[in-house]
Amino acid sequence: MRLSWPWAVLAGLLAGGLASWWVQRESPEQRQAKAERAQRAAAATAEDARPVLYRWEDRNGTVHYSDNPPRGQTYERVDREPRAGIEVRGTRQ
Repeated sequence: MRLSWPWAVLAGLLAGGLASWWVQRESPEQRQAKAERAQRAAAATAEDARPVLYRWEDRNGTVHYSDNPPRGQTYERVDREPRAGIEVRGTRQ
């Protein structure tokens, strides 16, 4: 029994598609590494997106806080929101 040419073309396309899928598929290790990279990138983005203040001292020893980092000064990043488990009260005198 001889296959007609449309069936041979279809079988060739199917075999080519399967071979392409086999070569390009991800191994479980690659999939896990990809997920870990995505988690690290999301964590870094979340860290950068947190609102911060910048704290620095001038030459006279005066402490300053600002939304923008100072130019030419050494500064410290301070979170605007307290960390989990820290209670902030405004009643202290």
